[in-house]
Formats: sequence, structure tokens, C-alpha cells
Amino acid sequence: MTTALSDVRSGVAYGALGLPLAFVALPLYIVLPNHYATAFGVPLAALGILLLGARLLDAVADPWIGRLSDRWFAHSARRVLGAAAVAAACAAVGFHALFFPAVVGNDALLLWCGIGLAVTYLAYSVLSVVHQSWGARLGGSPAQQARVVAWREGLALAGVLAASVLPSLVGLEATSAVFALALLLGLIWLRGAPRPASIASHTPPLPLGLPFTNPAFRRLLAVFVVNGIASAVPATLVLFFIRDRLQLIAWEPLFLFCYFAAGALSMPLWVRAVPRLGLARLWLVGMLLATAAFVWAATLGAGSFVGYLWVCVASGLALGADLALPGALLAGVIQRAGHSGRSEGAYFGWWNFAIKLNLAIAAGLSLPLLAAFGYTPGSRDAAALDALTWAYCLLPCALKVLACALLWSLWMHSSHGDSR
Repeated sequence: MTTALSDVRSGVAYGALGLPLAFVALPLYIVLPNHYATAFGVPLAALGILLLGARLLDAVADPWIGRLSDRWFAHSARRVLGAAAVAAACAAVGFHALFFPAVVGNDALLLWCGIGLAVTYLAYSVLSVVHQSWGARLGGSPAQQARVVAWREGLALAGVLAASVLPSLVGLEATSAVFALALLLGLIWLRGAPRPASIASHTPPLPLGLPFTNPAFRRLLAVFVVNGIASAVPATLVLFFIRDRLQLIAWEPLFLFCYFAAGALSMPLWVRAVPRLGLARLWLVGMLLATAAFVWAATLGAGSFVGYLWVCVASGLALGADLALPGALLAGVIQRAGHSGRSEGAYFGWWNFAIKLNLAIAAGLSLPLLAAFGYTPGSRDAAALDALTWAYCLLPCALKVLACALLWSLWMHSSHGDSR
């Protein structure tokens, strides 16, 4: 196996593609519904159903995309990069078409939007799985794999920050152009990135369902799913909490910036600590930090600006652990199972399926729970705001504690796991 990324130049060359890929999530979830509702008068309910359907299609397709990725890697580097180039072109065209439809009328716009979402999301999934598989195939020690993941996810967080401000600063047309240019540059740099030794292997990839025959993968995935739901619940409810519980709507951009910036800046610190504490122990520390932050958030009330700013910083630091460490643990699972160079796509296809499932479960769990307890956006009723606090702060804490227990019992103290 090739050793993992050795310097800043190789890290940027590999991780650069993560920056434009972050554009697909934030603008499509936040900007697109508002754009279609205000500019074209399309009903929000219909847009919500459309977004959910497109995301479910994307999630179901991920394992199959992983299987295709393994076939491309088994063929040649040229095949992988060619597939990535086609996917990038589709993503750029789909992204632009979504914001600048060539049709009129609600029905036609919904159809246009549905096709555009399907094309953009599927292209995004191809690029994501290829990018993740490439990094895992670089091999290396746990610390080296953590460094690989940190470059990818750190630049993705930079993309989140850019995507959050560009539409309001320069407009949608310029944002679309920046996205396309960043995709092109990301692919050019990936061509010059360190290449996995196994990339030219013609050994056929292993079966699609192979990851689930690996006990270590099943155990790690169980921890990852519970922890992922715990992280996705507050992400779903954060704007409601800021606007209604804290009543600090004007400070939304600063809170979000501090959260993502803390996540990005913390990654080198988590990676540096890996040789001393190990991947799993550090991930446990990150989970406990997030739990402490949200317990503190539960004590905050209207106007608690400084208190919530610290919550954003602390939970952002924990985000860095969530982004840098589990993917490196997964790479180790693949290596120890003897599946390196053959089935990284299958593993990461199921991994990405779990990520998207987490988001759906979080929305399906927290939003109906809030409605059942009488909360509606804009509410100032004390009981409703208490329900919001429980859902935003304490439900994630309970899930984080469960994830900690699972990590401890199923992974760190299991013969199938690894405390690293």
C-alpha cells in the first residue's frame, strides 16, 4: 500500500475536491426552496416532498455507486478519473439548471426541479464515493488515515463556509460558476494527487453486500449511525432554537460560522493526537465534548449570546472529531479484513447510505416529536419552548451517551474492534 499524504501539497491535491462537493448540500437545502417559492411561486410543501424523494433516491443508489466505483478502480486510474469527470460535468450542469429553469408553471417547474435534483445528487454521490475510496486506498497507519480524512473533510468545511455566503454576496449565477470552476480545479488536482498502489489492479471487486459479512464493520456502523442521528437532530433544529429559544436571529450567520470554523480548525489537533490516544478513544472524547456542550445549551434562555457562542465553538470542536476519525476507523476496518484495493467503494457506499439515513431519521424523529408537544415555528409559549429545548439539547445528549456506550462495548472492548 502507498503511504498516506505526506505534506501540505499532496493533502490539498487530494482534498481539494471536497470543497465544491460541499456546495451541493447547503445551497440545495437552504437556498433552493426559498428560490422556487419566492421567484416562481411553487408551494413549499411540494418542494419539501420533492427534496425528500430526491434524497431517498440518492441514498438508495449509494451502495450501487460504490460497486461501480470498485469496478472503475479495478480497471485503471484513467477509468476512475474519467468517471469522475463525467459526474462533475453532470453536477455542474444540474446545479446551474436547478436555479435557472427553462420552463414555466408549477407542474413543469416541479418536474424540472425533480430531474435536476436527481442528476445533481447522483453525480454528487459518484464523486463522493470515488473521493472517499481513493483516500482509503492510500493505506497507511491510523494517524496517516486520519490525516487523509482531515484534508478531505477540512476542505469540505471550507466549502460549506463559502457556499453559505456566496449566494447572498455575489448571486446565484456567480455561485454556480464558482461551483463549476472549483469542480474542475478539484479534478485537476486529484490527477496530481498520490495514487493508491492498488488502483491499477485488475482483481475483480468483491460482492456488494460483503461489508455486512465483516463483524467489525457492523459494529462500527452501529456506533456511527447512533452518533450520526445525535448530530443530525440539532442540525435539523438549530435555526428554530436560535430564533425562538434564544431570540437571536440577527446572529445566525456568526453562530454557524463559528461552528463550522471550529470544526475545520480543530481537525489538525485531533489528527495530531491520534498517535498518543488512538482513533477510537479520541472519537469518544469528541462525543463527550458534544454532550457537555448541549447540556450547557439546555440552560440557556433568550438573549444568551455569549453562552451560545461557546456552545457553537465546543460543538464545532466535536464536529472535527466526528468528521476526521470515523472515516479513518473505517479505512482500518477495510485493511484488517484484507479487502483493501478491492471493495472500498462498497464500504463507503453503505457508509454514505447511513449518513443520509441519519438525516432522514433525525428529521422524522425530532419534527413530529416537537409537533406532538405543541411547538410551532415562531412560538413563545413556555411549554412549547421547553419541548424545543428537550428536542434540540437533551435528545441528542441521550443519543450521544448511547453512542459512547456502543463505542466502548462494541468496539473498544470487542475482539472484532480496535481501540486505535
